[in-house]
Amino acid sequence: MSELKKRIFFALIAAPVFVAFLWFGGLAFKILILLLTIATQTEIARMLKPDGFGPNALVMYLSAVWIIWLPEIQYAHLYGFGLLLLLYLIEVTGGQKNDFRRLFSTVYCAVCVPAIYLTLVLLRSVLFGDNMAGFAVTLAVMLMVWGNDVFAFFGGTTFGKNLLAPAISPKKTWEGFYSGFIGSAAGLAIVYFSMEAFPLNLTLAAPLILVVGIFGPVGDLTASKLKRSFGVKDSSSIFPGHGGVYDRFDAVMVAAPAVYVYLYID
Repeated sequence: MSELKKRIFFALIAAPVFVAFLWFGGLAFKILILLLTIATQTEIARMLKPDGFGPNALVMYLSAVWIIWLPEIQYAHLYGFGLLLLLYLIEVTGGQKNDFRRLFSTVYCAVCVPAIYLTLVLLRSVLFGDNMAGFAVTLAVMLMVWGNDVFAFFGGTTFGKNLLAPAISPKKTWEGFYSGFIGSAAGLAIVYFSMEAFPLNLTLAAPLILVVGIFGPVGDLTASKLKRSFGVKDSSSIFPGHGGVYDRFDAVMVAAPAVYVYLYID
């Protein structure tokens, strides 16, 4: 089976599963996001570990649970302060090499990664409520990111001539980047015209095409930069033809927070 066929076959299975959890929302979706968070943390930690400054696993995973459940935890800020204090004591008194490099890598994996995934929970269950409106908005974001990725791939392979960021990704082109906006628009249109529960009017919804079309590729390039700096092609091989969780959600990890900030401000 070719690499492209593997990608298509896996997507046809994985996408409906994700949408099903998204539909249920609530605890089911939080558990899925927690698992994705932990998987991404683990994959990034594996990339960092060979260079001697892998993050502290205990703090990293405790933080994932805390941040994903942050909206519902009373005195969450005290728990967070306790985690950071524990992290500092472990790293400073542990006698490990590269203590402060480990400290910064742990902060990234323990705070940044879960906080990024948290925006999916906020979009689904908090910003518009744990209802069909939240489902519709989050589904639109995911379809826009997936559409952007698909159109960028085929647009780049068909028309690509001018490299977008040759030092980071030798295959991504400006032609693919611009094609991605068509995919983002298509993803938004599917939800906008088919779901009455979608809470945004066209004036608010249309700019999402730009938000996802720009920040999705930024997430992709960020992941490529990180992997290239550590000499890794894929974050893992858990998904046939797709690499790891980080490989599949790198665009979402930047696009979703950008969408959340845009909608929160408006």
